[in-house]
Amino acid sequence: MMTVQSMYDLTHTRARSLLESVTYPWEALDSIGEAIMQLGPTLDPEAYDHPQENVWIAKSAMVAPTASITGPCIIGEKTEVRQCAFIRGNALVGDGCVVGNSTELKNVILFDGVQVPHYNYVGDSILGWHSHMGAGSITSNVKSDKSLVVIHDGQERMETGRKKVGAMLADDVEIGCGSVLNPGTVVGKGSRVYPLTSVRGVIPAGHICKQDGTKVEIRK
Repeated sequence: MMTVQSMYDLTHTRARSLLESVTYPWEALDSIGEAIMQLGPTLDPEAYDHPQENVWIAKSAMVAPTASITGPCIIGEKTEVRQCAFIRGNALVGDGCVVGNSTELKNVILFDGVQVPHYNYVGDSILGWHSHMGAGSITSNVKSDKSLVVIHDGQERMETGRKKVGAMLADDVEIGCGSVLNPGTVVGKGSRVYPLTSVRGVIPAGHICKQDGTKVEIRK
């Protein structure tokens, strides 16, 4: 369930070519900036402004004057970047997204329709179509001992070879307010995380993760 193919509908991102070139989403993290710099010059100048080096912003996007944007970066159509948002570079933000007040992005792919609207930190992460992070929820992308991040799925261990890996959220994921997604967290399609939860490892698709770490299948 941790593969790009199982987690994402690639019709909802301009990072499709990059993600199709890897098996697991975290394998794309090293190439986000390069992908943006290749994609940016191909964007329609009638639809995108190019206000500074390696930054492309859709003319239909709404960007607050207090937002800080550093390239490489693409801001998609009809996306809203609110007051004091801090985009540190290597950020590919899709169409119809919300990057909220005091939210910080660094080395990320946000699929179309993603909302990180209130005091979020999202670093070295990929957020799938229509995913939402509640107020104050963050991705932690570095372990306290600075060792390389390992993805844990039960007894299975997957070495990433990276010191910095945040969270991989599949399509239609909901993260509750105040939650912390620890390094190497993977959340499957349609899953939910309760507020104030510290999340580790893999949450299967279609599950709820409670504060005590219990994972319960969502009843349909």
